[in-house]
Amino acid sequence: MGRLTDDLKKDHADIAAMLEQVKEARSSHKDVHKILLSARNSLLNHLRKEDAHLYPLLNAAAQKDPALKKLLDHYTRDMEEITRNAVTFFDTYTPSGTEHNIDFAVAFGKLYAAIARRLRSEEGTIYREYDKLCP
Repeated sequence: MGRLTDDLKKDHADIAAMLEQVKEARSSHKDVHKILLSARNSLLNHLRKEDAHLYPLLNAAAQKDPALKKLLDHYTRDMEEITRNAVTFFDTYTPSGTEHNIDFAVAFGKLYAAIARRLRSEEGTIYREYDKLCP
């Protein structure tokens, strides 16, 4: 495996591509449903990978670096909110046969924006911090 952050960035690209497919969907609800399930699973696997490999090292370093601790605390709170919103969205809209109406579009738009912002932010901040610790 290459560098962890390279692997995580690939995950980000894959997740973003799936979400973009949903955003631009001109296909059936059945196809959108499959993409949403894949996106949910990819996102959960990505979060597990970060929790197992990225954050333990960052949290250990943060014990000696107050600025890093503050940054990680902010990212943790942000991710908790995004996760709550994502779980609610996926629980609501991934069951088979769920109608993708205007409520879906609004909820998806909010989730899409939050995840896109988070992916860019992680790559520009958290992953850089990790790469400093593990060049």
